[in-house]
Amino acid sequence: MNGNETNNNNQPVNVLIIDKDSQAVRVILGILARKGFGGTVADNKKAAVNYIEKNSYDVIFNSIEMPDTRDGFDMVGIIKNNLPEAPVIMTGRPEYNPKSSQSIIDMTVKSIKAGYCDFVAKPLNCKKVEDLLDTILPNHNVSAVDSSDHNNGSAYKIVGKSPKLIQAIELAKKIAPTSAPVVIGGESGTGKELVACLIHRYSKRANSPYMRINCAALSDSLLESELFGHEKGAFTGAHSQRKGRFELAHGGTLLLDEITETPIKFQAKLLRVLEQQDFERVGGNDSVKVDVRIISTTNKDMLNEVAQGRFRQDLYYRLCGLRLILPPLGQRTQDLGELVWHFVNLYARENQRKITKLDQAMMDMFTKYHWPGNVRQLRNVVRTSLILGSGPTLSLADVSWLFDELQPLPQKNEVSVSQTETKIPHLAGLSLEKLEHRAILDTLEHTSGNQTKAAKILGISDRTLRKKVCQYRQEECLQTV
Repeated sequence: MNGNETNNNNQPVNVLIIDKDSQAVRVILGILARKGFGGTVADNKKAAVNYIEKNSYDVIFNSIEMPDTRDGFDMVGIIKNNLPEAPVIMTGRPEYNPKSSQSIIDMTVKSIKAGYCDFVAKPLNCKKVEDLLDTILPNHNVSAVDSSDHNNGSAYKIVGKSPKLIQAIELAKKIAPTSAPVVIGGESGTGKELVACLIHRYSKRANSPYMRINCAALSDSLLESELFGHEKGAFTGAHSQRKGRFELAHGGTLLLDEITETPIKFQAKLLRVLEQQDFERVGGNDSVKVDVRIISTTNKDMLNEVAQGRFRQDLYYRLCGLRLILPPLGQRTQDLGELVWHFVNLYARENQRKITKLDQAMMDMFTKYHWPGNVRQLRNVVRTSLILGSGPTLSLADVSWLFDELQPLPQKNEVSVSQTETKIPHLAGLSLEKLEHRAILDTLEHTSGNQTKAAKILGISDRTLRKKVCQYRQEECLQTV
């Protein structure tokens, strides 16, 4: 998953501007153009409502001065009903005295209470608009091995630059132009679905349908109906004929996600369809002929599943024409920084934090950690840190329980502090304050940054330790300046 999110960071950013003020519109459009964002303008309420009901927008600017709205505040309700998570910025000339800073504060407070995320006074201040957009729509550059913004269900962005990832993607591109079935293996959360999208995009079927189904999420009977479709009256609730994924994917690609989770009984039916490329809908007698390329994914060792009798050997050989394995995140430590910034781009707008820096202690911890949940786990850690943290630096300082979760696996020869003696440097002549400083930093280094564990060793509370660490960082910044 190298970012398995098909939203803002894969699709072009689009901003709606609801305003009849041509000068203000020009200012916003100019800023959007410099950032590579798209802008749509609605100069009346009817057009604005039409756009909002039919499209999705990453940010909306709404002017208080629209002639056919009730002081601009009625629009926020319409916007939130259709796009509840879209950030909306109020623009306009402040009430009372335009030169009064108090009137701007009053309008900002009034706008936020009404549901807007901020207020920008006219004439628009370019820097304020740019700062708002940087906060709501962060656009940190990240290295991507490959990406696509296709809107046919196969949008993806594969983030990273490590040799193992590049090798896997190059292999995927090499096998893509063929029609051979492919099995993509790898641990959960490594991005198998994204690579399946990539293979479809680089195949000769790229302009044809791309369908997918999660085999682990459906029972035997439901899986059969979803894949092969059913006729009207085939079972209770079948009120009309329905085409299955095989039929809908005709001429294109079908992704069978987590193929090893299918029951043995169903595997026999699937094998026949793959061999013959035809089937009957559930409850029907007519043969449906299809031409579909199959891509399968699994997080298990398929040969071991065959040996254990849980997966048919003949189906394995039918599916595994070509095979590639995606590396786990623990083998892609070079990609950690890129992936963290990628998820900052995706999620920073949820609580409007403008992140400008990644905490080095956090990144060191990420490098040492084994990441059993892979990129999916990293995504959740970054999102949690964004929501619970504060300030422009992304760190785990405000999420102490993550320190315990993100500890490296203990080594067999690892010895506790109580079982060994550490060499203590000569401490005579140091003040108690400096002794405390050294004790805290050395203990944090010993616990690999785990503040909860360090606090227990030092015999102080987590809160006290966090205050001390924050104080040391401030002192370090002052010395640097």
